[in-house]
Amino acid sequence: MKNTILLITKFGMGQTDLPELGMKLTQKYFSLLLENADLPAAICFYTDGVKLVVAGSPVIEQLRQLENKGVRLIVCSTCLDAMNLTDQLQVGIVGGMPDIIEAQIKADKVITL
Repeated sequence: MKNTILLITKFGMGQTDLPELGMKLTQKYFSLLLENADLPAAICFYTDGVKLVVAGSPVIEQLRQLENKGVRLIVCSTCLDAMNLTDQLQVGIVGGMPDIIEAQIKADKVITL
């Protein structure tokens, strides 16, 4: 996982008519990830995924812990602006598509959730 990046593009995992299920899976995923010794190099958030790094997100604390353990959290500035969420950012660094592309290019593996 060391040279892997995760792409988070949704507010919740998977595609379901039950938003609470998608969020429950997201919470479980990040909890289990935190228990791992091997963490991804970065997690990139764009489109609806940016809603996970702003005020009110149920996974803020888990993401904060991942960041404290050295995982880079890159958040799409265009997406934050489009959703009027820039001032609500709680964790991560605001970047652009060039930052996300750079992370992808440097990674040995890219996983989209």
